[in-house]
Amino acid sequence: MYGYYFDPTYILLVIGMVLSLAASAKVKGTFAKYSKVHSTSGLTGAEAAQQILHMAGITDVSVVAVAGSLTDHYDPRTRQVALSQDVYGKTSVAAIGVAAHECGHAIQDAVNYAPLNIRTAIVPAANIGSTLSWPLFLAGLVFSIRPLLTVGILLFSLAVLFQLVTLPVEFNASARALKMLGDNRLIAQEEVKGAQKVLVAAALTYVAALAASVLQLLRLIILAGGRDRD
Repeated sequence: MYGYYFDPTYILLVIGMVLSLAASAKVKGTFAKYSKVHSTSGLTGAEAAQQILHMAGITDVSVVAVAGSLTDHYDPRTRQVALSQDVYGKTSVAAIGVAAHECGHAIQDAVNYAPLNIRTAIVPAANIGSTLSWPLFLAGLVFSIRPLLTVGILLFSLAVLFQLVTLPVEFNASARALKMLGDNRLIAQEEVKGAQKVLVAAALTYVAALAASVLQLLRLIILAGGRDRD
């Protein structure tokens, strides 16, 4: 087993943390930059969302305000596009881009986009996996119970799978958003590029989260292998 004072697999955690922090800083910086660029259309995030939903023929989804910053999301259970205080009533390019992205998820839901359905279906298993994986793995590590190590790794793999399926869902929602904005001239063509930069930066946070989880999974496998050698 590794020395008491040093576990070389911690480097994998550090790499994952650096990637996540860098992605988070990137999205916050890009959002802040384009939050200062007001759209020539004068539409708020909420108004843009309502127009996009209307043009997509979606009449059973409401647009609501939610507290926090960058807490925007689409909830298929309540059929709501929830927009944060920096998006709902703001007329910036960043606000409209984020609002359009969340509407992209509503459109995915309306057309039964397969990756979204898969992600929704595995949410319960992913939640169980992220909750129980570490306690079981650590118990297996401490008490040298190989089956617990294996179960812990498999459960954590469910959480990694969820993040993997999330990528096409997020990229597709952004693509739908940018198409709706451009085709329907909700913002000027030159402003679409700004919205795209905001959404690309946001997408990088999901890529970083997946990379960090894969590195964490690799760490579990290495630790389990080290226990076997002992």
